[in-house]
Amino acid sequence: MDLVIRDAEVVDGSGGDSYRADVAVADGRITAIVKEAAAAGCLRPTATRVLDAEGLVLSPGFIDMHAHSDLALLRDPDHSAKVAQGVTLEVIGQDGLSYAPVDDRTLAEVRRAITGWNGHGDDIDFTWRSVGEYLDRLDHGFDGEGIALNAAYLIPQGTVRMLAVGWDDREATPQELDRMRQLVAEGMREGAVGLSSGLTYTPGMYAKDAELTELCRVVAEYGGYYCPHHRSYGAGALDAYKEMVELTRTANCSLHLAHATMNFGVNKGKAPDLLALLDEALASGADISLDTYPYTPGSTTLAAMLPSWASEGGPEATLARLKDEATAERIRHHMEVVGADGCHGVPIEWDTIEISGVSNPALAPYVGRTVQQSADERGESPWTTARRLLLDDGLGSTILQHVGHEENVQQIMRHPVHTGGSDGILQGDKPHPRAYGTFPQYLGRYVRELGVLGLEECVAHLTSRPAARLRLPDRGLVREGYRADLVLFDPATVAAGSTFEEPRTLPTGIPYVLVDGRFVIEDGRRTDVLAGRAVRRTAT
Repeated sequence: MDLVIRDAEVVDGSGGDSYRADVAVADGRITAIVKEAAAAGCLRPTATRVLDAEGLVLSPGFIDMHAHSDLALLRDPDHSAKVAQGVTLEVIGQDGLSYAPVDDRTLAEVRRAITGWNGHGDDIDFTWRSVGEYLDRLDHGFDGEGIALNAAYLIPQGTVRMLAVGWDDREATPQELDRMRQLVAEGMREGAVGLSSGLTYTPGMYAKDAELTELCRVVAEYGGYYCPHHRSYGAGALDAYKEMVELTRTANCSLHLAHATMNFGVNKGKAPDLLALLDEALASGADISLDTYPYTPGSTTLAAMLPSWASEGGPEATLARLKDEATAERIRHHMEVVGADGCHGVPIEWDTIEISGVSNPALAPYVGRTVQQSADERGESPWTTARRLLLDDGLGSTILQHVGHEENVQQIMRHPVHTGGSDGILQGDKPHPRAYGTFPQYLGRYVRELGVLGLEECVAHLTSRPAARLRLPDRGLVREGYRADLVLFDPATVAAGSTFEEPRTLPTGIPYVLVDGRFVIEDGRRTDVLAGRAVRRTAT
């Protein structure tokens, strides 16, 4: 054997009771599990290395079902933001906007559109255009050695629409719809696990349900799933969830609800309504799962708050509208009075919008302050401040939006189809702490401190359930023959180190993480191992 992990308390990801065991690893897979080896007095497995795991829990590696590491995986070989949490697989290509499939035009456009999520990308060699080429690039990683952890990819519907239709707010022609179907089919054949949408982001939000249904039919043919950021998390949240359930039922496609929160004042205490909707659909045979992060604030870009009509035509058209006084006043009215669709139909409250990052270093004084605070300091209206930021930062500013409800967070995470997703944006001087803390936050705060979930149940939410959604036959459980993507953590001390004040602080209590049987975290420190690869859809 390459490695024996001796006397670990195994929480195997199934949700069943833990047990004490020796676990042996060779050639990247779990080769033997000897339960109660010490007590039984049996012949114990031996290996080149024996790790004493007394006092530690051994679990499958955590799967981040909603990650925004699309460029970070190619920019940062260390990637401790995720591997230090015990994450061994991320699902990227989220919210309908990412970097494949593209052509030269759309690559430039999408880079501009999601600068706030992933940076400008000036440090990345964009050698790919197709989904398959992007996955190959992940396989190659750094000098051919790979990437920090494994990654699965969702085809971004907004990027597909950008290619076939452009940025116009209109229905696709039959020819354009055929091209979108072809692009989705190609991406699925090349290894994507499903399709994502950002239905409050342009241009994906311009797609009507009929168009989305046709794309989901293609995804279903290949055994993938649809992962929508749906049309409203605010005033129309329940209707938006219902829309996605009905759409995928019509398409006979599996559904995974991204960051399934119930935010804003209008949804306080309404988590039971969402869960009742899901339970009814599940009882009727629907295949549904969801992910959440264990925090109340959300995070996105400041430009995402704009009404959709203000973003039609792409980033340059948006900036032109913001520069025009009359149009800017119309934008303000929609945001502050009407309730723009970009802010989920709720009139924006500037004291809940905290600037978390800027692309222009000259704007750094805005970071860590709400728009209202910065406006008060300057003696101006909050819209004047926000407009200046949007223009001077080229739409690149990121925000925290403090609009969540703790009771909703706790009730949704208890649901049997729940999985963990960080929705972590790694850009900015003061990112959301979920990027560095989601998984230890579940284990430390919501298991040990609050008892919202039992340990075995929580680990199942973070491992086997997402693996089942991704249809990965050899991940997500501690089983003989499975991939040795493993985490060792101390249940008494595991905790998120990241806070809203110090968001880039790494967690505590996770001394060992293995990807493909190799230590990427050892004795609490990042090694130089790059064992991650693209995880492609399993053929059905």
